[in-house]
Amino acid sequence: MKVAAYQAPLQATNSMAVLRLIREQVEVCESRGVGILCCPEGVLGGLADYASPPARIAIDVERGQLQALLAPLASGRVTTILGFTEIDHRGRLHNSAAVFHKGLVSGIYRKLHPAIHQSVYEAGDQMPVFVVGGFTFGILICRDSNYAEPARTLAAQGATALFVPTNNGLPPAKAGPELVAEARSVDIARAVENSVYVVRADVTGRTESLVSYGSTGIVDPDGKVLQSAQQLGSCLIAADIDATAGRHGAKASRS
Repeated sequence: MKVAAYQAPLQATNSMAVLRLIREQVEVCESRGVGILCCPEGVLGGLADYASPPARIAIDVERGQLQALLAPLASGRVTTILGFTEIDHRGRLHNSAAVFHKGLVSGIYRKLHPAIHQSVYEAGDQMPVFVVGGFTFGILICRDSNYAEPARTLAAQGATALFVPTNNGLPPAKAGPELVAEARSVDIARAVENSVYVVRADVTGRTESLVSYGSTGIVDPDGKVLQSAQQLGSCLIAADIDATAGRHGAKASRS
């Protein structure tokens, strides 16, 4: 199975024009034989914590809004994981990630740990695994990966890879290149603890109020960093992973 992670421009996430950029990545993945593409947390519209009003960027999954929005990304060969703000039937907001498979929203994961202090998002309470072409994987959104238990639970359910949509777009005083090293250390720890691959996709760049250096990377079950994205630059990274062989090697590529 070949997997990829897209380090998207932070500024582009403020507009649904980001769908055009993601579509370009899907096409590249199709040409390279990538089976699963991971995009960042909040890639569709940004994070509601920074939106006014927060519900302005929310998407109703149950009413088919997400299905319609993602239609241009439909692919018979590439499954895409994307972060977005979800609004449920009770009007609550969730920091969610969708699994978009063959033109259908086949699964949703809701972030367990929305923020360190406070957030407009409600916490999720489910840790599902997903299966694509016999490949079983789990999703952890950004801060969720800091905790050992969610990764352990997903691995116990048969996940051989963890995808980590991330959005480290923070006010400049809180954001720095050290966040990249911290994220990589977390990925290595979760990979080694659970004998899984960890695939993180972050945003990168600057806006008037936020900055992210970009922590996108792919780590194997031995804790080896197969690929890492350049800081402050958007790109697509990819690696061939042998999910059935546990701790065996992998090949990597970058564009």
